[in-house]
Amino acid sequence: MNQIVIEIKGLGVCFGEHRAIDGLNFSLHAGDFLAVLGPNGSGKSTLIKTLLGITEPTSGDVSVFGKKPTLVPPELVGYVPQIKTFDRTFPALSIDLVLSGLHRRWPGRIHENDRALAEAALESVGGSHLADRRIGTLSGGELQRVYLARSLVRSPRLLLLDEPATGVDVAGEADFYDVLDSYRHGHDLTIVMVTHDWEAAFHHAGNILLMKGKQVAFGPPEVALTEEKLRDTFGHVGHAHSMYGGE
Repeated sequence: MNQIVIEIKGLGVCFGEHRAIDGLNFSLHAGDFLAVLGPNGSGKSTLIKTLLGITEPTSGDVSVFGKKPTLVPPELVGYVPQIKTFDRTFPALSIDLVLSGLHRRWPGRIHENDRALAEAALESVGGSHLADRRIGTLSGGELQRVYLARSLVRSPRLLLLDEPATGVDVAGEADFYDVLDSYRHGHDLTIVMVTHDWEAAFHHAGNILLMKGKQVAFGPPEVALTEEKLRDTFGHVGHAHSMYGGE
């Protein structure tokens, strides 16, 4: 039986009087792909921060690889943030950005072993040609590949992504998900991805978590992404009919 990577029981997170998350319950095994959907303010990013050990639970239990998130070795968890906060005029190369994920700082001199690791990470996401490009010249899709390589350079077993396709055009987004799928299947990687894209979640994730502060649904896409549950979560269904081939 696959190892349980994430186990959450009755998770609650409060910020003062505000309850951001109330009563989440789910578990993920090695190789699972979970997409987390919900409206703004539904607790999605708070969940990611809790799994990273940045935010402490107010109630309930959270374990990652059988440990409290704060005790998990950092090399086991990769993270791609939603907002990329850096000066695009900074004279750094893509390989520098990738290696910042290895040493948690911008590199000075790049040693041969480090370059090999960074080049392997870029190759794994189809970004070998980007290694010596300045980050300020990258498109949204290219930058996202480099950030993905940065998160994978330590060969993590769990990858957390917060709206990874933000700022990426439609073609780049589809390409990004294909790269992600290919890497996951080749490395038995567990993924938790916050996204606004119902269709991407339906076609790529094995399980869906619908959140609205509380847990609305958890399960395979065909179970969780019903019109009733989407309406409960978002107050409307929008384009969800296209996932099912309806009119």
